[in-house]
Amino acid sequence: MRTVAVVGASLAGLSAARSLRRQGYDGRLVVIGDETHRPYDRPPLSKEFLAGTLGEADLGLEAEGEDLAAEWLLGTRATGLDRTSRALRLADGREVRADGVVIATGAAARTLPGSAGLAGVHTLRTLDDARALRDELARGGRLVVIGGGFVGAEVASTAYVLGLDVTVVEAAPTPLAGPLGETMGAVVSGLHADHGVRLLCGVGVKGLSGEERVDAVLLEDGRSVPADIVVVGVGARPCVEWLEGSGVALDNGVKCGADGRTSLAGVVAVGDCANWYDPRAGAHRRVEHWTGARERPDAAVAALLAGGAVEPGVPRPPYFWSDQYGVKIQFAGHAAGADSVTVEAGAVDDRDVLAVYRRAGEPVAVLGMNQPRLFTRWRKQLAAMS
Repeated sequence: MRTVAVVGASLAGLSAARSLRRQGYDGRLVVIGDETHRPYDRPPLSKEFLAGTLGEADLGLEAEGEDLAAEWLLGTRATGLDRTSRALRLADGREVRADGVVIATGAAARTLPGSAGLAGVHTLRTLDDARALRDELARGGRLVVIGGGFVGAEVASTAYVLGLDVTVVEAAPTPLAGPLGETMGAVVSGLHADHGVRLLCGVGVKGLSGEERVDAVLLEDGRSVPADIVVVGVGARPCVEWLEGSGVALDNGVKCGADGRTSLAGVVAVGDCANWYDPRAGAHRRVEHWTGARERPDAAVAALLAGGAVEPGVPRPPYFWSDQYGVKIQFAGHAAGADSVTVEAGAVDDRDVLAVYRRAGEPVAVLGMNQPRLFTRWRKQLAAMS
């Protein structure tokens, strides 16, 4: 291959570029990113950066002096991919022809219909999003977080520490039931009540009120929650619209094999936009976690450089972590399909717990709250079972 293009300049794209060089690729390497920023770390955006304890310089993902000998095309997004020539069309009119393509365009925060142009309403996905929200939180006031997932919970936790009056609205009866299951989802989301943050569950949002600036969140049951600031944390959608008509199969992102290969030869996908096949589950899963974006590009790059001649391995069980109200939350595996969950150590009421999820008696996932040592042991055990 004379030219490889990596479309996406965040963690997954950077990891792919590094892996290409590490695996011996010495040809032309082009990295394309829609943001103007060099690759930066996203997890701190909802925590330390938002709280003002971490600066922008601390977010950089590139090591000092690191040089991948790559061409960086930043501040422009890909708008199309020619299936025959593998030519990438960019929004600024340029075209990049490549022998191999790594798709790492990530995901974008979902927005609330009707909220466009209303001041005080935020999503949190990018550095620019975090800058704007941080400035608003510094003024204080009443914050309403729509969505009780991990990003929403982290924002609520950070805002609580900053002294804001915080309410979290979650449409589902139990927050985090999707990733953690109902039992442990209730335990983790109990951190809100532990710290005096209001949690309204089982009710959807009808809309927002306010003329130029938001002043309340209107709920479907008729209630109105006063708000000076609103953060919409209702998930993310994979950024794959630009691939329509390219021959790359799309299904909840880019549909991939167990090694990241797509339906188009010479094209692989990694990161939040990639819907990889999971041999354990016998199904495709899109994993939106930092660890997957860092680890999986190695397998995808190996498949790309070998033309698919390498037998794909089994990806490690997905892992993610969250910091909320001073509690370190860690999770590995898949809660879906588990038929039991048992507390192996600690106490639920103390939010100091190690819980193991099992299916037919076999461990399939593990959750730790302030249990890093035991959690690490169980995580290794899950990986060894792959």
